[in-house]
Amino acid sequence: MAFTLPDLPYPHDALGAHMSKETLEFHHDKHHLAYVNTGSGLIEGTKFADMALEDICKTAFSEGNQALVNQAGQHYNHTHFWNWMKPNGGGTALPGKLEGLVSAYGGFDKMRADFITAGTTQFGSGWAWLAIKDGKLEVTKTANGENPLMHGSQPILGCDVWEHSYYIDYRNARPKYLEAFIDNLVNWEYVEGMIDKA
Repeated sequence: MAFTLPDLPYPHDALGAHMSKETLEFHHDKHHLAYVNTGSGLIEGTKFADMALEDICKTAFSEGNQALVNQAGQHYNHTHFWNWMKPNGGGTALPGKLEGLVSAYGGFDKMRADFITAGTTQFGSGWAWLAIKDGKLEVTKTANGENPLMHGSQPILGCDVWEHSYYIDYRNARPKYLEAFIDNLVNWEYVEGMIDKA
């Protein structure tokens, strides 16, 4: 089954000063579409064509299929990335289950600082993550199109730190972009909804 580009869950201009209409037009309409098209070509006529996207990610990684890791991984990552944000998101008020995990991790301020550090220190292109492993919250990072599924944990929040995600709005100030993401954009309800998959 070919990959399909999901619609944004909000208008292109809905994230205002924190992520511009121009960024979303390039990032969603062009970059994500390219992963969809290239990934669809890679799975056509193969065993991957009938797999769920999560299983494609894990199997491609375990088999060392780097081309598919990047394309399917980026499709998975971006499909959730749009939903991990919302207008007037962010803040420190977390839903119950998520609040418990963050508290056990060491509190919101520690989680926020570690997440920003993970994204800032990811050399080159990649992602910063909150993930669940063995019932506990972890902060991690991955290169290129990889995600925590490929490393044995369940992602619940990811922030794209490829330059196309922030350069129009923040130029080279990746830390400011990560701060804006956590403080003003994250859809914590969607994050909590992913805990049940862990």
